[in-house]
Amino acid sequence: MPGLDELAKLLPTTPSEGGPGSKQEARRGYNGEVLRLKVFSQKRKGKMFTIAQGFQSHPMELNRLLDLGRKKLGAGGQLVDQTLEFQGDHTARLKEILKAEGYRFA
Repeated sequence: MPGLDELAKLLPTTPSEGGPGSKQEARRGYNGEVLRLKVFSQKRKGKMFTIAQGFQSHPMELNRLLDLGRKKLGAGGQLVDQTLEFQGDHTARLKEILKAEGYRFA
């Protein structure tokens, strides 16, 4: 039976060597295609909203992203028909947050 030292040699020592977290996999939707999101700002009733659309994800994943966005942006938000809406103009910051989660943009 191999020892722990021998098994440790099989594992990568840095993330760039090909471990499970080495290259972030792009998020995929129900049909297996890579999701391409649109993030834009829109004015409604005199107030700015940042909208992220193009999700084809499980509702629990969308709720997790909504909570993450609310905390990181410090703004209110809601989930409407597979679309995340946040109060205020946070386009650049929301793109950074979603990019860190593995999403790509159109």
